[in-house]
Amino acid sequence: MAHFNNKLQGRSPNLMRWRFIKNHCMTVFAFFTILIMLCILVSILATLIINGLSGLSFFTLTHMTAPQGLPGGLLNPILGSLIQVGLATLIAIPLGIMGGIFLAECSNKKLSAVIRFIADMMMSVPSILIGLFVYILLVMTFGYSAFAGSCSLAVLALPVIARTTEEALNMVPSAIHEAGFALGAPKWKVILWVCLPAARGGVITGILLAISRIAGETAPLLFTSLGNSDWSWNIFKPMASLPLTIYQYADSADDTWIQLAWTAALVITIFVLCLNLIARIYVDRRRKKDQ
Repeated sequence: MAHFNNKLQGRSPNLMRWRFIKNHCMTVFAFFTILIMLCILVSILATLIINGLSGLSFFTLTHMTAPQGLPGGLLNPILGSLIQVGLATLIAIPLGIMGGIFLAECSNKKLSAVIRFIADMMMSVPSILIGLFVYILLVMTFGYSAFAGSCSLAVLALPVIARTTEEALNMVPSAIHEAGFALGAPKWKVILWVCLPAARGGVITGILLAISRIAGETAPLLFTSLGNSDWSWNIFKPMASLPLTIYQYADSADDTWIQLAWTAALVITIFVLCLNLIARIYVDRRRKKDQ
């Protein structure tokens, strides 16, 4: 036994030195990995600002797109994106929240596991496949429309809202459930009026993340809303959007259109960053309030 202890003590300095070296190597590796990611992010933002900021003006935001060679703006693509993303959000929010409640409260574990797997798979499916699905389902029958584009975006947002709602409800303490049941409330009232308000922060965060997810999607809109260079408020007709405008203008030989493509990309980026910032601020305030 004494021989074993002496042998272990003889090795321990070398062992501690080796652990010290590995720890510092992994720390340096993690630092440089984060540094590379930050450099990539900063370079993307810098490129967008340098190329897009010069085209961002009051004229650009208040005038419609124009043919090549004529001065134009981004008013109709901006409004088209707001309409389509807003309609998609209105479709996805109730369905996603109900799906999240079912996943969190369903007693059939096998069924909920299957639905959870499908939702996770939908989050990783390429968006162009969703566009093709809605194209076959709606466009081939009713034609191109902003409503079809909104449906394709809603399909992309639905699993995000459902999974975040489920996770938020699972984080609600069981004591809150039991308190509601102790008062004699039925299960559906406990879920809607007790558990869901307690999970409000996570649900709202999931909704904002879903909007950020769909705001810059181009592929589904190519097969559904098609785009429109004219002013259109009819959701059952083709409608312009910022992603489609970027797709159409970026490959143009007209310098004015290329500049508008950069400006449209900057507008989408600002919109997504603002949504993420709002979600972060809201979550932090809710966490401080709960504490």
